[in-house]
Amino acid sequence: MKTTIDKAGRLVIPKQIREAAGLKAGVELEIDYRYGTVTVAPVCKVKLVRKGSFLVSRVPGLRKKMTLEESNRLIRRSREGLL
Repeated sequence: MKTTIDKAGRLVIPKQIREAAGLKAGVELEIDYRYGTVTVAPVCKVKLVRKGSFLVSRVPGLRKKMTLEESNRLIRRSREGLL
């Protein structure tokens, strides 16, 4: 999917992608540039909540539950010092 940047430098994230990612107005985003690639991701202020005998991560501001792949990506980013 393609989009453009306006004269003020704003990037419009298409509605279909915002909905799929669970993003809503006011969610803080982190933007990064590495190796020729720009990435945009929600700022993850992860909270650990106990559910029974398990600790479960919650990310305020996101409407959907985090998938296993997203959780693993978050763990990798944390280990790499990107959070």
